[in-house]
Order: sequence, then C-alpha cells, then structure tokens
Amino acid sequence: MIIKTVNLETVCGITSKLPENTKPEFAFAGKSNVGKSTLINALMNRKSYARTSATPGKTQTINYYNINDELYLVDLPGYGYATAGVKVKQQWGKMIENYLHSSKMLEAVFLLVDARHEPSDNDVMMFDWVVAAGFTPYIIATKSDKLKRSQIAKQTAMIRRTIKEKSRASHEVSFEVIPFSGLSKAGREDIYNILEGFLHKDEPMV
Repeated sequence: MIIKTVNLETVCGITSKLPENTKPEFAFAGKSNVGKSTLINALMNRKSYARTSATPGKTQTINYYNINDELYLVDLPGYGYATAGVKVKQQWGKMIENYLHSSKMLEAVFLLVDARHEPSDNDVMMFDWVVAAGFTPYIIATKSDKLKRSQIAKQTAMIRRTIKEKSRASHEVSFEVIPFSGLSKAGREDIYNILEGFLHKDEPMV
C-alpha cells in the first residue's frame, strides 16, 4: 500500500455525532500506552501525525484519518488507564461501544495488546465487545521489538491462549495474532494486506 495523502478529517468527542462517511473504516482499539499512535503513524508512513495525549488515559476522542481519500483509519480512545476515574472509564466504554454498533462503514477492528504481557481483563472485554458487534478482531501484538526474536512466537501463542481461555466470545471466531514492531515496522505489510483485502473484496477474480 502506497500512502499518498493523510488528513485528520474528523475528531469526535463524547457528545459528538459520528460522521456519515462513505469510505471504508478500519478501527484501532487498545489500552493506554499500548503503542496505538506508533502503529497508526507507521501505517500512515508518518513519524508523529497521530494525535497523542501528554497524559496517558486523557485522550477521549475518536479520530478519523482519511488515507488516500480511499479509507479511514479510526483511532478509538485508549482504555484501562489505572488512575482514570469511574466516570471517565464509563465515557470511554460508551463512546467505543456506540462506534462499534453505529458505524455503517466499519469493515474491521484491530485490537492492540502488549506483546510482553498477558492480555488484561479490559483487553478481553474489548475482544468480546468487538465480537458482539459482529466483527472478528485482528489482534496486533505491539512492542514486539522489546522481545528477543526467539520469544515472539511464544508470546503470540500465549496471547491467543489467554484470550481463548478468558473470552466468552472466542469460541465464535477464529482470530489472527500479528506481531508488530514500532522500530523495524515488522508486521506493517501484514496489516496493509488485510486493509487491501477489504478494499478490493468486491473486485472480480482474474
């Protein structure tokens, strides 16, 4: 995928109405500090375009990035920050659930988890939310560059196993776990291939 143009087109807050886009949307969800902005910047081939918050857990908007005037990368609010108040956590949940169930152009959801650790209860809950909304999440194991190469397969297997054991919905779907490195960009082409598969799914086979 060649990135020609990138535009932060829409920012939706808690009280905002979701835009009625006409191009496919691909959403990215994950806990605060999981490396979501790093991944989105890598996909957009930009160093620091994706919006970040100086204080983890404070980002409470849904950000729509128009890519090549062909698709949207949708950055959902980070969740699970330990010091966030109950009200803030409820607002995150409401925004994310509303988006998952209301967006008419949503094609796929990428759920980011830290490759170094077991998926948290919040990660598993998000997995279940995505499945309940009718999608099979693509699991992105971020920060894989912080692991030895020999550890990556073991950690991705652990992530898959943990989700299968803890999730109420994992028996309904078969999901991928894709390691991603913010340093080497390993895994980016796999994500590009997924995006392009959705963009060209209605084209006739040659």
